[in-house]
Amino acid sequence: MKKVLFKGVEQDSVSTGWKRAVLVPSLPEVFSTIKVPANGSLWRKMLAFAGPGLMVSVGYMDPGNWATDIAGGAKFGYTLLAIIFISNIFAMILQHLSLKLGIAAERDLAQACRDNYSKPVSIALWVLCEIAIAACDLAEVIGSAIALNLLFGIPLAVGVVITVLDVLVILFFQYKGFRYIESIVAGLITIIFACFAYEIIVSRPEVSAMLSGLIPSGQIVTDPTMLYIAIGILGATVMPHNLYLHSSIVQTRAYKRTEEGKKTAIKYATFDSTAALLLAFFINAAILIVAAAAFYNTAYSDVADITDAYRLLDPVLGAGAAGFLFAIALLASGQNSTITGTLSGQIVMEGFLNIRLKPWLRRLITRLIAVIPALIVTIIYGEKGTTSLLILSQVILSIQLSFAVVPLVIFTSDKNKMGNFVNKPVLKYSAWAISIVIIVFNVFLLYQTFGEWL
Repeated sequence: MKKVLFKGVEQDSVSTGWKRAVLVPSLPEVFSTIKVPANGSLWRKMLAFAGPGLMVSVGYMDPGNWATDIAGGAKFGYTLLAIIFISNIFAMILQHLSLKLGIAAERDLAQACRDNYSKPVSIALWVLCEIAIAACDLAEVIGSAIALNLLFGIPLAVGVVITVLDVLVILFFQYKGFRYIESIVAGLITIIFACFAYEIIVSRPEVSAMLSGLIPSGQIVTDPTMLYIAIGILGATVMPHNLYLHSSIVQTRAYKRTEEGKKTAIKYATFDSTAALLLAFFINAAILIVAAAAFYNTAYSDVADITDAYRLLDPVLGAGAAGFLFAIALLASGQNSTITGTLSGQIVMEGFLNIRLKPWLRRLITRLIAVIPALIVTIIYGEKGTTSLLILSQVILSIQLSFAVVPLVIFTSDKNKMGNFVNKPVLKYSAWAISIVIIVFNVFLLYQTFGEWL
């Protein structure tokens, strides 16, 4: 088996199942730059591996999730909490497969696809992925612009233009080191968590009804409107670009590239990912819980718009800071998603095409692809147009999801590619079951969405 030294780290493939035995690591500028104590305590090791999970969790609480959560809570109370919970379990399993691919096979998902598929197939997958990242960036642009409008009265069109400037901020911290990026993400997540902790306290939800909502109800399947929103929640929760992102950023840790070292890294990275996604579950659930407590069984049960929810929270809950903190959390969510979207764009371009652009150019291209349609729609159609565009971005993400999940399950279930780290039967069949559910639900969502538009 061939070996190569990159930044002093000896790498090899776990098996001969890959076409290329030697490759340039994913995100080479930050590869293996974060030290892991060899003989440190349990807590020191956990702290060393903490970070990638939080960055991945950002995709599970981004502005694209807000509209579906608000609509679900306002229309159906706490019933759809079960869907958020099930979606989060799906996410935990898929992100585990993603980090395992990155650590065990030493490839991110984009590199793995380029290794395994023909050039035309790889290019097709890359195009789909780029469209999905642009759609995700579109949700971030719109979310941030809406937040700026709510907080400072900045017109939506101006807010969309302002979002271009975050390129400079992100690049500044990216050059400082990967831990700085992780710290910014952690700080913004803390703000979102604190805001929604306050929202839940002042909304005074019914605890018994809330706990009952975690148990799946047959009504979700029998009620077409509820089923549509439930599928929308699932589609907005499990993000395709996160699977590419996670398989890459776990390799920033300087663990030993041996079988035992990889086994340890997978254990700690899985703990990090699971804990972060539990936090994301709280925030996602909190959006629905607040909407249910404030609007369900009231004259405002048809609220499905972020702006309307912001304007109604203060008078309905009787808490002066509710709307303000809601907008602060939205702004933090949009900015956080921007960071992970940047990295995802870099990972898929380098992984699929082996093309390396300067980070500022890559980021500018991605952001302009999102800003231009958002700006046009905002100027022509205003606030209602941006809401429709937000929904469209989630539909595009749903289309791409299957093209990321299926290769991931195939690769991690192949012993020739994963060696001793191959998925065990229970995990393998669970992953395939999740893939089938996601595919069926997303096909139904697309049919319902485009059926209404045609």
